[in-house]
Amino acid sequence: MRSAELFRYAISGGAGALTHLGVGAGLAAGLGVRAVLASALGFGASVGVSYWLQRSWVFRSTTGHLVAGGRFLTVTAVAFALNALILWLGTEALAAPFVPVQAVALIAIPVVNYALNSRWTFRVP
Repeated sequence: MRSAELFRYAISGGAGALTHLGVGAGLAAGLGVRAVLASALGFGASVGVSYWLQRSWVFRSTTGHLVAGGRFLTVTAVAFALNALILWLGTEALAAPFVPVQAVALIAIPVVNYALNSRWTFRVP
């Protein structure tokens, strides 16, 4: 059961990343939207796709959208802050190069997200 859930979680993460990239690139390259705005809109779209996939398919939750959606946005904010913290510690405090530091964040954040989403966001009270 848990391995199937982890597999579905990985697929949903890939779908979210592809949504972010696809929407952002489509807006920037296809419609001439400025890069930062295009990426922000792509990120917003990816949050929606990720929430829908994780609630309905990954965790098969029946938690109401108001509760689960609020929790999901909270976890997303925690992930954003964790990414910023890891990047600051690695690149500023430790003077490490960006790519390996970002790689650490790209490993740590999905683990934290999975733990919070499986145990809190989509858990039926």
